[in-house]
Amino acid sequence: MRDYQPIHLDPRSPMVLDTRDLPRSPGAMRVVERVIPAPSDLGLELIRVPEGADLVLTLRMESVSEGVLVSARATATLTGECGRCLREIDDTLDASFVELYAYAHSTTDETADEDEVGRMQGDLIDLEPELRDAVVLALPTNPLCREDCPGLCPECGSHWDELPADHSHRQVDPRWAALEHLTERATATNEPLTEE
Repeated sequence: MRDYQPIHLDPRSPMVLDTRDLPRSPGAMRVVERVIPAPSDLGLELIRVPEGADLVLTLRMESVSEGVLVSARATATLTGECGRCLREIDDTLDASFVELYAYAHSTTDETADEDEVGRMQGDLIDLEPELRDAVVLALPTNPLCREDCPGLCPECGSHWDELPADHSHRQVDPRWAALEHLTERATATNEPLTEE
């Protein structure tokens, strides 16, 4: 048997699931819905669930021979910034996970590594590790304000979609300035380039 030392769980914590009302006979099922405040650091560098925002959980607990199978769905609002133009993003998150939480002293202790299957502490389940993993994996690594976001001008940092079509930072070598002027004049008047 593995030497698994669980941390002490607080049954009043919103991220702890109490299974006392779920019979330990395979096939028994309960559905729990709860709204909890989002914990801190739930996200990536550019996008996240704001700390304290409503995190809506729909949890289906099902008794199986080795423990409790939890199917969870989490929805929340997201805030962040676009990876191309840095504008603010407001979006929604929909993440889910399915995890088996093994009873203490079940045969799962003999057949699975500690990090392969969740463990119950008495009748309590700690949802936070799996919930964090599911949320972070559901987030875009490069969030966009919109799919066709053109980003920023690399020279001046202005938003491309706010700049005129002919926006340019091209600098003309002074030795070619006269030729550049001649070309612009010919283009503007639709005249062919000729020697003067």
